[in-house]
Amino acid sequence: MRASAPRWATDLNSATIEAAHAALGGALTHATELVGEVQLHVYRDNLVAALTALRDTPGLEYQQIMEIAGVDYPDRAERFDVVYNLLSVTRNHRVQVHVATDEDHAIPSVTGIWPVAGWLEREVYDLYGVLFEGNPDLRRILTDYGFRGHPLRKDFPMTGYTELRYSEEEKRVVYEPVQLAQDFRTFDFLSPWEGAEYVLPGDEKGSLPQAKGAQTPLSADAIVKADAAQTPTTEPKASSEPYEKSTAESSGDTGAGKPHPHGTPEPKDPDVVPTPNADKSGGQNQ
Repeated sequence: MRASAPRWATDLNSATIEAAHAALGGALTHATELVGEVQLHVYRDNLVAALTALRDTPGLEYQQIMEIAGVDYPDRAERFDVVYNLLSVTRNHRVQVHVATDEDHAIPSVTGIWPVAGWLEREVYDLYGVLFEGNPDLRRILTDYGFRGHPLRKDFPMTGYTELRYSEEEKRVVYEPVQLAQDFRTFDFLSPWEGAEYVLPGDEKGSLPQAKGAQTPLSADAIVKADAAQTPTTEPKASSEPYEKSTAESSGDTGAGKPHPHGTPEPKDPDVVPTPNADKSGGQNQ
């Protein structure tokens, strides 16, 4: 039975690159095939025209935008790459469109082609600080109100700038500058190849006799089986008990207990006062 969708094949990559060169023309800086995927690098000002051509040109037909991702290269003059991941449903093929920019120059928004790109552009703006010209609602979407900086930039500190906690005094969540609870320490981690030069807690169990049938790292000559050595035992001095007493210092030792201070039976309910009755026809209080 044939699948309803065409099979994805890497041999489409060469034809896709040729068709992209013919459709995009001067908007395309270069095209490469990396890790089995096609990467098209286009100029920033020609982005909208290039994506429209990739969507409408027969033989390409990338109808859907699946994701917009950001990449940070701090050593470059245009440090950011915005990557548009497109999917062709009819050809079952994907392509990546790369656009380079910096934090000052805005990228044209593609919400006119795919309205869903509005939220994707907001994510890139929030996490990297890339501006999108023409986005009708360009604001943060993942970080909190008043957040400083863009957390996926390579120069953003791992600890951030602020931390939040619940204040019992103010009865609300408050923001404070980051304060590390302890300094970074040098930990002595145990190497699984070299081993430690000291005895760790619990290592002494390795020298104890092994339980019968238990796994052990010791060699066969060093193993002491559980039934190899028996603890010496002695016969009890009395047949009725495992030990024998020569003196009885209390009534508990002889087995004769003291009488209970209340000889008569007590009712279960302490509020009920039993009344004696000769014929036993009445109730407890009759």
